[in-house]
Amino acid sequence: MAPLELDDEPAIAAELFGENHERARSFTHELATRGELLGLIGPSEAPRLWSRHIVNCALVAPFLRSGGRLADIGSGAGLPGLVLAIARPDVEVTLIEPMERRTDWLLAESSRLALRNVTVLRARAEDAIASGPYDQVTARAVKALRQLIPMTRPLLDEGGEMLFLKGERVDQEIADSLKQRRAARLSEPTVEVLTADGVPVPTRLFRATVVGAS
Repeated sequence: MAPLELDDEPAIAAELFGENHERARSFTHELATRGELLGLIGPSEAPRLWSRHIVNCALVAPFLRSGGRLADIGSGAGLPGLVLAIARPDVEVTLIEPMERRTDWLLAESSRLALRNVTVLRARAEDAIASGPYDQVTARAVKALRQLIPMTRPLLDEGGEMLFLKGERVDQEIADSLKQRRAARLSEPTVEVLTADGVPVPTRLFRATVVGAS
């Protein structure tokens, strides 16, 4: 099956993926080729796959802790978890996804790409607590913060960090999640606005650290 027409690869991709640049290209090609058929991406996504999805996720890679353990919640097509695993081979990444067809894809791709730092776990976040604790947890397009924070907090110990990729309404989500942030004993959150040439939509990265035991 031929891939749908892809957008141009932004120049920063080579820097973000380093020695795994060709793996990132292979993953992007495979997602463009099979993603719509498998229900992983919509029909309009391939023409903006690099700029709107792959590089947007990879921009988070510099914020991962070297040698740490990262849990990606609701991994779906592998955005951002599999992309981050490719970009940061020094980080152990667990992809937590409840849907079987998606975990089948994640297992197949991590095997095909020979990614030794990936574990795929078919589960909901609430049922994956025993797999932790993790140093960091991430998610993209899963839930609003008021739901995502209590869902993922049990995966972290004190000092663990939440890294959530958010849209333009992140400031409102932060305001709406005050009760949940206090209950989770999180630090005052920050929002990193990450962009690069060839990436028209910035990545807004919510960051908050657990500062006390719950």
